[in-house]
Amino acid sequence: MSTIDMPEGAPEPAMAAAPELLTPPGETTTAAGMPGLDVSSRVRARDIQMAAVADLRRRVLMVTGAIDTIEHDVSVSLALPEPGRWQVIKSETNLTDQTWMAMQVTCDEESSFVDDPETMVVSRQFGKSFLTPDLRRLSFFDGEVRPGEAVLTVFSMEFSGRRPVYAHARYTPVTTGDPEAMAERLDRLVADGLPQRPVVELIVPVTVIG
Repeated sequence: MSTIDMPEGAPEPAMAAAPELLTPPGETTTAAGMPGLDVSSRVRARDIQMAAVADLRRRVLMVTGAIDTIEHDVSVSLALPEPGRWQVIKSETNLTDQTWMAMQVTCDEESSFVDDPETMVVSRQFGKSFLTPDLRRLSFFDGEVRPGEAVLTVFSMEFSGRRPVYAHARYTPVTTGDPEAMAERLDRLVADGLPQRPVVELIVPVTVIG
């Protein structure tokens, strides 16, 4: 490294003052210590990512990802290129250690599910579906998604805005040894809705094609 010789008698260059510490030595500032920034209890880290592709010409929205939580419902926020009717094709991998016996999707106030004879509502893993009269909650049941498997669901939704939010929940039964009682409980939960749990929020990036 080259050096610069200072003329004899020249004053020493002034050293910059050390920056003032914003926190005491040995301490660090975290989001948890700053009001309004601690979202660790309701926002997923980027370890389990979801992504979506919106085919504008075909009006098809494809969402894929994975779910690794059994104690939370998952709230998904999307940014659509246009409002209106979209066919939704969803695929999520079960990364938990429990088997899902039912899945439930609930939409926000600006969205609704489409219910007409020409609309496909189907799941590869579940044999039955149930849609509430207000068209706000759709359930899939009569099947199972084991750990490591991916569940595929297909349905259509009507969005009045470009930033819809929907939530989905999974049901894992408590084994009682009485298959008839377990089946009756599942039927009640499908009709009444799954109990609400703490929500994990996901903002899903959408790639537009077509």
